[in-house]
Amino acid sequence: MPLLTDLVQQKQHTEWVNKFNEYTRKEVEAVIEPELNPTSGEMTMGEVIKQLNILTNGEAVIVTDVGQHQMVACRYAQFNKTRSNVTSGGLGTMGFALPAAIGAKYGAQDRTVVAIIGDGGFQMTCQELGTIMQSGVDVKIIILNNRFLGMVRQWQELFNERRYSFVDIQSPDFVALAAAYKIPGKSISERTDLQGALKELIDSKGSYLLEVMVTKENNVFPMVPQGCSVSEIRLK
Repeated sequence: MPLLTDLVQQKQHTEWVNKFNEYTRKEVEAVIEPELNPTSGEMTMGEVIKQLNILTNGEAVIVTDVGQHQMVACRYAQFNKTRSNVTSGGLGTMGFALPAAIGAKYGAQDRTVVAIIGDGGFQMTCQELGTIMQSGVDVKIIILNNRFLGMVRQWQELFNERRYSFVDIQSPDFVALAAAYKIPGKSISERTDLQGALKELIDSKGSYLLEVMVTKENNVFPMVPQGCSVSEIRLK
């Protein structure tokens, strides 16, 4: 008796698949390539994640806060194991990453845990550096500092003609703040320093804070504007 699948006529749906391949090509050219492989200007969040993938071989537990960096990390980080992406998901709360990373390290003590946080979100729960100091837990912290509340700023840029309201923020000296809690750290702004700084972060014994200054007005795409359908997705 033949299998039921043997009686089903195979369909290739070539036209449908080719359409999606064309969409993919457009996205790679317009979004992915400039984000992961920029050739000039300030660093992008995507290239930081790309270098982190290389150094950790996709084996790290990545914990994200809330904002543009969350979208970039969840999109471009490599995960070779399950239970490797800790995020609050949609409508999460800023400040999630640092305490969540502490918990993740206790739950996976044999793995490298990296908290990826924006400059705004870090200030929500930076007092948890005291927990790290007291407990000695090993958490690697990367602050992607674009000097904005980036996700809100992106919407104000695209849909409110850059009428920015309460998104241009000032931050403390994060490296000095970490030092006050006896946690070593470094701040970089040059692309040539990125790989070495990330290696120092990963190889450090115990917790370490790395601040990376990234492009101020870099947006995360693709996105679907409010009130629109998926067919109206934007690449720029």
